[in-house]
Amino acid sequence: MAEVVSFRKGANEDGSVPVTSSLCDGVLRLTLNNPPANVLSIAVMELLMGELQKAADDGEVRVVVIASTGKVFSAGHDLKEMTEHRADADGGVAFFEETFALAADLMLEITRLPKPVIAEIDGLATAAGCQLVASCDLAICTDTATFCTPGVNIGLFCSTPMVAVTRVAHRKQAMEMLLTGETIDASTAKDFGLVNRIVPKQYLTQVVAKYASVIASKSPLTLKIGKEAFYRQIEMPIEEAYGHAAQVMVDNMMTADAEEGIGAFLAKRMPRWTGE
Repeated sequence: MAEVVSFRKGANEDGSVPVTSSLCDGVLRLTLNNPPANVLSIAVMELLMGELQKAADDGEVRVVVIASTGKVFSAGHDLKEMTEHRADADGGVAFFEETFALAADLMLEITRLPKPVIAEIDGLATAAGCQLVASCDLAICTDTATFCTPGVNIGLFCSTPMVAVTRVAHRKQAMEMLLTGETIDASTAKDFGLVNRIVPKQYLTQVVAKYASVIASKSPLTLKIGKEAFYRQIEMPIEEAYGHAAQVMVDNMMTADAEEGIGAFLAKRMPRWTGE
């Protein structure tokens, strides 16, 4: 039975909530629910941050899925919200700083979360919405999903989305997206390295659920160790990376779950994880 949680902060104009949450069998689904654009307003980013922070300490949560409703996964920052603050005494500087800092904190929260995060994309992921996809550990999309970093088209280079995109896409292909601002289709996004899998629309949730279920069946401690090591070593020179990874494996070998997992493998039985 799924436990559904609604959020009242930053409610949509029709009274609905901009982010919904459900937890079932270890998989926490966070759904952007402010169509048509599913913008990442201050309120929405704070809601996502709060849920991710709670998930980090919730032993019931093994995997997080970030999905959306409507035809747009996320159009990125709320440009109307940002434009309104140009009337502030400082011309909007303080609000712009808050917006981009919060976005960076949200993306880092995903990376640092000790649990895998899967993006489930159906529709357009643009600007900070594309950044959100790139920040997740895995990304699975429909065959009609599209992606872009279009800031250059409106005189605002996608500098913060660039940080996440350039860490998953090939360098020249990331520059192509950033310099042209053009939209790429799902197949191109997969070639660029933005997404892992492309599936027909009617099977998207089913495929994501399968991936999430498989991952949720693993040792939560092992997943935490592995995810943290992945993001630390990837920024290191290769010799330093091997040294760090070797020590991580030694520490990992000393955990009860590693002893149990290896013992179960040798005994040809299913492991019983304790998270220790």
